[in-house]
Amino acid sequence: MTSRATNEDAAALALRALAATLNEPRRAERFLALTGLDADQLRTRLGEPSLLGAVIAFLESHEPDLVAVANDIGSSPLALIEAGRSL
Repeated sequence: MTSRATNEDAAALALRALAATLNEPRRAERFLALTGLDADQLRTRLGEPSLLGAVIAFLESHEPDLVAVANDIGSSPLALIEAGRSL
């Protein structure tokens, strides 16, 4: 697998994690409060590796969220962490 494919896979996984994060109101509120982002900024920066990495870092900082989001998207916590590292 090429590095580009790996980065694309990591970005796709992080996007799914972002969607799951924003789908749960309390988690979404914490994410937005901690990052200082608003809906317009999210839309503008959606594909940026720094934003996608911030999603994974946010989830890593609270294991219950990491596990819940991984379960929600049919992934594993480790796969999310690895995705964050490759972004």
